[in-house]
Amino acid sequence: MHVHAVKAESECKYWLNPELFDVSPEFEWNCSPRLRREIRQIIFEHFDQIVDAWREHFGENRAE
Repeated sequence: MHVHAVKAESECKYWLNPELFDVSPEFEWNCSPRLRREIRQIIFEHFDQIVDAWREHFGENRAE
């Protein structure tokens, strides 16, 4: 399961690992260190919501 984020000319994609409560970047195009921290903070603040919505939309067993 993953999330995309876009802000102005910056874009990134992060993979979520619900079992470890962790995220890892797929790519971070044109993202400053500050923007990367901000995005990760938002993801972690809403981690459970994102996981629940993903599972509701795609099904419990789909991991991508």
